Amino acid sequence: MVDTASMAHQHEDTEAPHCCAPGTVERQRSAIPAEQLLVRPTHAAPSGDVETASLSGGTFAMGGTDPDANPHDGEGPVRQVTLSPFRLDATTVTNARYAEFVDATGYRTETEEWGWSFVFASFLPAALRRASDRPEQTPWWCAVNGAYWREPEGPGSSIDDRLDHPVVHVSWADAVAYCAWAGGRLPTEAEWEYAARGGLDQARYPWGEELTPGGEHRCNIWQGTFPVRNTTEDGFRGTAPVRSFPANGLGLYEVSGNVWEWTADWWGTDHGAQPRTNPTGPKTGTARVMRGGSYLCHASYCNRYRVAARTHNDPDSAGGNLGFRCAYDA
Repeated sequence: MVDTASMAHQHEDTEAPHCCAPGTVERQRSAIPAEQLLVRPTHAAPSGDVETASLSGGTFAMGGTDPDANPHDGEGPVRQVTLSPFRLDATTVTNARYAEFVDATGYRTETEEWGWSFVFASFLPAALRRASDRPEQTPWWCAVNGAYWREPEGPGSSIDDRLDHPVVHVSWADAVAYCAWAGGRLPTEAEWEYAARGGLDQARYPWGEELTPGGEHRCNIWQGTFPVRNTTEDGFRGTAPVRSFPANGLGLYEVSGNVWEWTADWWGTDHGAQPRTNPTGPKTGTARVMRGGSYLCHASYCNRYRVAARTHNDPDSAGGNLGFRCAYDA
């Protein structure tokens, strides 16, 4: 069993609720060799069906002043940021693509090294829920022994019917390793937000100001009462296949909801100290920035599927609603 006293660690903003899995910085685990974080391509990788968006860069208004923003999140102030051209995966990395990486390199994820990961409680059989430890502050998460990216709800579960869904249960290092193999890198937080905005200036969502324009769902988030009742009005209880909703104006899919996405940056809230051309965040830190929200986000609890919203977690954290997409220099 897992010691929930050590896994319930969170950074800085205990006043700011999260739907993401708790931080796990104090987790007892095997050390991951540093060279594993720089997996080099062993063949033409990945396969040619990976769609990327070519982004011209330029200057945009980053951040926001949304009244729903938590003051600890550091969304503001709005500042003018200039980016060089770059490319970004049109979708989050899928199970199929991550399997290709693992099969080509023999990479073993940090979650496999630890032997467990966080799974949303309602996805589990009652007996497994009862047998799993839960963090005190976020009891909707269960620490499931044997859960990892190929068996996302633990032993006996499978991704066979989810090959086009985002890969989950990947730590920051696991994301970095894939990106290196694919000839890319994680996007900076500024690159991610520029792409997610879809060419709109200070809009609340990647498609505009309304969450459901004309009654149409544009993202996979929680509907109902979190965490006890999800009406699934958007069609999905857990992760959705990539490209389930229309792309934004720059060709990016599911940049709101579905799964949280790792970025390259260390977490910080003092944006005035950062350069405004190709910013990369603080030089050091203890947590990495995540963007986009997930299928567990709800306005009453974790309203972070707005395009300016941001949060963070320990780099060694993993769970059933956290993935990533890959960026490339132009």
